[in-house]
This record gives sequence, C-alpha cells and structure tokens, in this order.
Amino acid sequence: MEIPQESRLLRIFIGESDRWEHSPLHEAIVLKARELHIAGATVLRGSMGFGKSSRLHTAKILRLSADLPLIIEIVDSEEKINAFLPMLDKMMGGGLVTLEEVRVIHYRNGPGGGPPGLRARAPFPAWVAARGWPISAHPRPPHPNEHQRSPRSVRAEKAGDGRS
Repeated sequence: MEIPQESRLLRIFIGESDRWEHSPLHEAIVLKARELHIAGATVLRGSMGFGKSSRLHTAKILRLSADLPLIIEIVDSEEKINAFLPMLDKMMGGGLVTLEEVRVIHYRNGPGGGPPGLRARAPFPAWVAARGWPISAHPRPPHPNEHQRSPRSVRAEKAGDGRS
C-alpha cells in the first residue's frame, strides 16, 4: 500500500472507557480504519489528561482512573481520511478530533516484515533482545567441514581432547 508524501494525520482524543456498540471505542475505530484499508492507525495511552469537562484523569497509584486518555492517530491520503470522517462522526459521543497536513518521510517494512537488516527468522529468541542483551543478526559461520563431522567428533572437540 502506498500513501502520498503529502498526507493527512487524523488525531482522535477519547477516554479509555468510551464504547461503541458494546466494544471499546478505540478498538472499533482502528478496526473500521483497517476495514477501509487506511494506511495506518496507532492508539496511544496517556498517563494524565483532561478534556472539556476539566475532570482530571490520571494513572497515579493513589488515584486509579478507569478512564485514562487515549489518542488515536490515523495517517493516509486526504481522500481516504475525508471518506472516514462521516463514519467516525457516527461512532463518537464525545472527545476531540483534529486534522493536520503531514509529510510522510518513510512508510515501509523491512524484509520479512521485521526490522530492516534482520533476517526473517532471527537466530535468537525475542526475549533476549527485549532484555537489552547484546545480540548479533548474523549467527556464527558454519565450520568448513561441518557437514562431514559426526556429533561425536564435535563433542570431543568441544571437550578439548583434540580428537576429531
């Protein structure tokens, strides 16, 4: 899917407890955008905020809020965003909607759908990278005669007794 360099950013400010037809409103909005083949949508959860009512919504430990602020950002061409607005209007009870011109600099995914430069199947488990441990995208090169060596000779070589 291609999007023009000169695109539109639709930003929707709602509360976490807002609903549409028995579903969370943010999920309904993102799923509707996906159904209409919009280029991209992201839901961001705020830790504190207030809106038109000036009621403070916060994630502080002493004040648990069931209605934290959410921002949904949707990016695509002006035509697709304008076609989405009437559907969004039907879904929204309250909240704030803004529209901005944006310049798209980069819109693509890497080989295999992962980060650029990594193979589709990484040689390490994902939890290793998540913990910040040093990793390499390239596994050790195979031994020149690896296909000829028996498992027994490999074990002996690792044990250091010199037989092969």
